[in-house]
Amino acid sequence: MAVMIGVDPHKASHTAVAIDRAENVLGELRVRSSADQVAQLCSWAARWPERTWAVEGAGGLGYLLAQQLVSAGETVLDVQPKLGARVRLLATGNVNKNDPNDARSVAIAALRSNAVRPVAAEDHAAVLKLWSKRRRDLGSLRTQVVCRLHSVLCELVPGGHPKKEMSAAQAARALAAVEPSGAVAAARYQLAADFLEDLRRIDGQMREAKKRLELAVKASGTTLTQVFGVGPYVAGTVLGYVGDVARFADRDRFASYNGTAPVEASSSVHNVFRLSRRGNRRLNHAIHMAAVTQVSHRESEGRAYYDRKIKEHKNHKAALRCLKRRISDAIFDHLVADAKRKADVMAKHETAIPAVDAGPGGQMGNGSIACAAGSHPERQLFGQATPGPTPTIEPRAAAGRPKRTRTVEKKTRRAS
Repeated sequence: MAVMIGVDPHKASHTAVAIDRAENVLGELRVRSSADQVAQLCSWAARWPERTWAVEGAGGLGYLLAQQLVSAGETVLDVQPKLGARVRLLATGNVNKNDPNDARSVAIAALRSNAVRPVAAEDHAAVLKLWSKRRRDLGSLRTQVVCRLHSVLCELVPGGHPKKEMSAAQAARALAAVEPSGAVAAARYQLAADFLEDLRRIDGQMREAKKRLELAVKASGTTLTQVFGVGPYVAGTVLGYVGDVARFADRDRFASYNGTAPVEASSSVHNVFRLSRRGNRRLNHAIHMAAVTQVSHRESEGRAYYDRKIKEHKNHKAALRCLKRRISDAIFDHLVADAKRKADVMAKHETAIPAVDAGPGGQMGNGSIACAAGSHPERQLFGQATPGPTPTIEPRAAAGRPKRTRTVEKKTRRAS
């Protein structure tokens, strides 16, 4: 019997409900979040050999549990929370909102919907996603510190700092010119000095995170950095959030995923397309950074394309959106080419590995030259050790005739 096991994950516990193809409940289990949570779930589900796990939010709260199940050799599906909520909404009768019913809804959604995706084991894309997120978080934290430092400098220096962007060296020079008078001014000066130390510390962390991200992108072997405006951060963000590019049928699906494709809002005979607010906003922001970089360099092809759109009476935002779609298509082409090249390398590697012979007793034999001569009949270095169907160095005696020995041959020669 094929069984679907829905899991409603939480921070402190996980609830699993098993159903059959007719959506009948076969079992229910609630386990505490602990080191042996996967062992308990697998031991409980051992009664159903043909089973599939459906974890709600395998990319969020259920990420760790889903990865542990995959590592244990289980088949796991990722069910979006909206699918489970839709099942509860359309369920007949009054269905109470509790963990067992939520897990059953997740199992039904995985059983009936085609929108679920299998969960794969973590690979190098997870590393890129982690370091790109670290770089983004540090950038946001630096912006907060700079804004607070600007605010304090406006209360210490007349007019504050003239520029919007401020480095640690500029802030240090501004503070060096301040001579606080009074307790309030001294407190503000000390607060500004603390913000300056935070800014220096964050700058050092950003440089370290950038180095790690550059090494991770280089280890991936991607060609995304060949696109003008795509640096280590943009490439790491794209590779981290895209993962396997094979899940996108074409460049249009990829553009819809990253939010660079317009959304259709047509009615009757009127065809209307509007700006898309859907898709992965992190990926959309990375493409936006690449587009802004191309526009800021007049010698780039992206700037020439942007200027052509401006001449077609498009405003700045519309021309920039067109350029973002072009960059999305270029990124998709590079991702497909990288995946194809990687598949070709893997295929060549598999064909280059020779088949290993099995030794006596089912053990793996040693086919190297250092092994004993003649241990493998197919790999003889000095001829056959025993007579076989092929003639040896000396011809075999004919049938019915005795073989002449060396002593008889010597006596024959002396008599002659």
